[in-house]
Amino acid sequence: MDMMNGGMTEVLPRLAEVEADVQGLVETRMETLLGVRFLASEYSTGPLHGGRIDSLGLDENGSPVIVEYKRGTDAGVIHQGLFYLAWLMDHRAEFEHLVRDRLGVTAASQVLWSGPRLICIAGDFTRYDVHAVREHRRSIDLVRYRLFGSDLLGLETVASVSGGMRVAGRARRQAVARAAADVQGASMVELAGAVDEVLLGLGDGVKRVERKTYRAYQRLRNFACLCPPQRSKVLVYLKVDPKDADLVPGFTRDVSGLGHHGTGDLEVQLRTPRDVERAGDLFRASFAAA
Repeated sequence: MDMMNGGMTEVLPRLAEVEADVQGLVETRMETLLGVRFLASEYSTGPLHGGRIDSLGLDENGSPVIVEYKRGTDAGVIHQGLFYLAWLMDHRAEFEHLVRDRLGVTAASQVLWSGPRLICIAGDFTRYDVHAVREHRRSIDLVRYRLFGSDLLGLETVASVSGGMRVAGRARRQAVARAAADVQGASMVELAGAVDEVLLGLGDGVKRVERKTYRAYQRLRNFACLCPPQRSKVLVYLKVDPKDADLVPGFTRDVSGLGHHGTGDLEVQLRTPRDVERAGDLFRASFAAA
């Protein structure tokens, strides 16, 4: 609503005039909107492949990301994106070279090839599109956009599928849990398992991404990062502004500006199942923000 001149004017949602308008808005704010660091626009896949990837990026966990755009509803966007994703998996060295040029050597050395992602942003999707992404063993997000007024963009996740990533990570998680139990105390491993169940149960489309130093939970963007259990506590980092939380010594801590594994400025320290219950509102707030 526009409150200017003492009245109200409804700002109606609309589609872009051309696809490039959506692409331009997203690319200039990609890290804020998608949690993805922008790498390149209209990236050529070479004369043999004969294509151009709309946007290339790297997400918070180091996963390669392809973003494809369509002005309206177009079933071809999914197949096109999967075509480019297959090309990307066959050209890993080229992608890592691009990351090194744009983000530095450290980022290039930490690219997570086990979890490449495709994000399709379009005016709308059909139920057939939603069904199709669930049949692929890839991480795919379908995102509906709308423009409001002259400079506002709204994004809504229609479907978010982790593909084979969660299955592939299961054996690795079990091995990590067994190793942790050997040196740390089964109670903290069990507590971490309880946190895992709570975070996955917050809503549809939650993805779990395994890194060596943390486990990320994302809904388009990360909303929580769970670190391996310590001897006496489990640490979770959330995308909650510490200024909006009642900080309790020994339970919640502002770590903005401090180095830590994972992403998020609010650290939650969990020692008992009761602490997991206490953190429930914070988990939900971080999930909603993502």
